[in-house]
Amino acid sequence: MLIYLNEIPQQIESGRQLYSLRDQHKPEADILIVNGHPASSDMELNAGDHIVMISRGVQPSATELEGLMMARHTPGVHQKVKGGHIGIAGVGGLGSLVALALARTGIGQLTIADFDIVEPSNLNRQQYFIDQIGQPKVSALGDSLKRINPAIKINCFEQKVTPENIAEIFATVDILVEAFDGADQKAMLSNQFLCLFPDKILVAASGIAGYGASNSIRTTKISDHFYLCGDGITAAEPGCGLMAPRVGIAANHQANAVLRLLLNKEPE
Repeated sequence: MLIYLNEIPQQIESGRQLYSLRDQHKPEADILIVNGHPASSDMELNAGDHIVMISRGVQPSATELEGLMMARHTPGVHQKVKGGHIGIAGVGGLGSLVALALARTGIGQLTIADFDIVEPSNLNRQQYFIDQIGQPKVSALGDSLKRINPAIKINCFEQKVTPENIAEIFATVDILVEAFDGADQKAMLSNQFLCLFPDKILVAASGIAGYGASNSIRTTKISDHFYLCGDGITAAEPGCGLMAPRVGIAANHQANAVLRLLLNKEPE
């Protein structure tokens, strides 16, 4: 019968036990994961099982790394996600975290666009480091993403997104994530993208400021091609700043909406 050992197809006999397979292929492995869940005891394997064997603390080879990184995924998810191409317009608090979440999820390709550089006031909520201050955000984020997932393809556009260049930057993406700060930028991108690409999907955010209730942030379907994450009310203004916890909740709503769409499931 056919199983997948560290994402490599293997033919084994029916009735084979997990520990017997480990002893044959990777006897030093002390972490065993079957179909996305750690195995704490021996078990009989079934056709189609995905088994991952990891030696704790040992650096895997480049060929092994991608499969081992995705060991905790639900079976069948990785290949669909790996085939996705996601655009992110703006890589500040929202966009930088969406990018990191998707990189860890195993997305195949990201196109990121932002004209800004990293500066100290970004660090309370954006996914950058002190030693990246002064660097263009797209290149700093690209470096971090490659450290997380070397297999990802990243297209960086160090420029301001305008009505004139939206098509040039994002024509080939499957889904676009809107991650701007200003309401005028958000409206511009949403209107232009959905007009230019009526068959593509936009995942936007609105109402993420302050430290209000976590569960007031929701994912709402506006139309068949437009989803909005946030509470829809709480904007950044004097006396109500942007803070990491709530920005992070909204960003992960956006990332999870993208994941569900890639898996042909309705975001909720």
